[in-house]
Amino acid sequence: MTTTPEGTTATTGSTDRRFFGHPLALGTVFSVELWERFSFYGMQAVMAYYLYYAVTEGGLGFPEASATSIIGAYGGLVYLAAVVGAWVADRLLGAERTLFFSAIAVMAGHLALAVLPGVAGVAVGLVLVALGSGGVKTSATTVVGSLYDRNDPRADAGFSIFYMGVNIGALVGPLLTGLTQELAGFHWAFGLAAIGMALGLTIYTLGRRGLPASAAVVPNPLPAGAWVRPAVVAVAVVVVIALGFATGVLSAATLSTSVAIVVAVIAVVIFAILLSSPEVDDDERSRVRAFIPMWLGSVVFWSLFQQQFTVVTLYSDTRLDRNLFGWEMPIAWVNSIQPFWVIVLAPLFAVLWTKLGDRAPSTPVKFALGAGGMGVAFLLFLPWAGGGVNTTPVLAIVVILLVFALAELNLSPVGLSLSTRVGPATFRNLTVALFYLSVSLGSALAGTLAGFYSPENEGAYFGVTGAAAIVLGLVLFALSPWIRRAMRGVR
Repeated sequence: MTTTPEGTTATTGSTDRRFFGHPLALGTVFSVELWERFSFYGMQAVMAYYLYYAVTEGGLGFPEASATSIIGAYGGLVYLAAVVGAWVADRLLGAERTLFFSAIAVMAGHLALAVLPGVAGVAVGLVLVALGSGGVKTSATTVVGSLYDRNDPRADAGFSIFYMGVNIGALVGPLLTGLTQELAGFHWAFGLAAIGMALGLTIYTLGRRGLPASAAVVPNPLPAGAWVRPAVVAVAVVVVIALGFATGVLSAATLSTSVAIVVAVIAVVIFAILLSSPEVDDDERSRVRAFIPMWLGSVVFWSLFQQQFTVVTLYSDTRLDRNLFGWEMPIAWVNSIQPFWVIVLAPLFAVLWTKLGDRAPSTPVKFALGAGGMGVAFLLFLPWAGGGVNTTPVLAIVVILLVFALAELNLSPVGLSLSTRVGPATFRNLTVALFYLSVSLGSALAGTLAGFYSPENEGAYFGVTGAAAIVLGLVLFALSPWIRRAMRGVR
């Protein structure tokens, strides 16, 4: 038993099994993440259509290429904001308080999308949601990691349960916002996303006192007066972005590529910090080196996976036959298919990893399966490549997104778990942010790659991208023995 700062008594993570064999506090973080994902995916399911549908249909009338670039850039910015969230958690607030305030920012962003018209609402809303979601992602993952000892065999299973909460929100969000958009319009759909986040924030507020004291610790507090430099950097970033748009260097059509370049540079800088810091010992440095090939594999995985919101969105609008027995399924509901499969499969994966224990595939092998699996999913589009309008049956996309889910469960929750265990003690939140930077770079690249897609070149597009991911998976598999040795005891 341990005593929290408030003086209450809490069960330690190693002995607490009150939430399906896991610490009870996992349920609190599970709930806030569920509702945050409800609002995030609910909004994202209709955002691309809001951007490129004609004004007469309630949209903003952007070209499709600009719309997918904005979506890719937005997805990249969400995960780039994870770096900001990690810094705030490490230096200012700790993971628990960062999670709380980030959830408030997410709710405010959805409200802005609901009430502000046109481009102004998109700009304010997406920036607030991106910053808030980035903070939620790193801090929630770190809080979950704090519930387990470094070598607790329940950790991967716990993250799979946590990830199931993510996907329950991802399933229900598009179903409800998609239906709301068709019945009442885009702004009502964004308003529903705000309500979902408000529910999650309420649940978290009621349960946050039950979290372990370690979740509130600031690992590397910022010295008094040291806030000036990061504040100047933040202002400089805003000025540079404003000048970029004013001079035409930045535009909607090139936004995703610009974000990808920035994220890649930041990731290289962070890896350099982790590998050169005197606060990192030899074992920790070896683990960081082992993380590099898996990080690259994660980038490739997410560059395909996040095309659910770019290429698959366009594909569903023009190539998918959504007619079911005379009823046309709302287009946003396609975004709920993949989360449905994750909800079904996540408990099975959690049980599988727990039952197998030390006999389960190693983390690098799981990463190889995830990256290669996404390649297989893209190759499954080939039988319908080059077909006409509405010629792909819904069952085809259901099966393809099943393979998306199988690949995701081998990499995403496992990557989250790994990032909390492989990082140096002084930079634990920053290592979690690094994993999310791989998602950021992949998401931005998903927007850039979408510019090369068209119904006329589907065969080449899906064939090349799918084959590239399979090759990367094979390379990771070949490197897995070295990676395991370099991780120095972290499986």
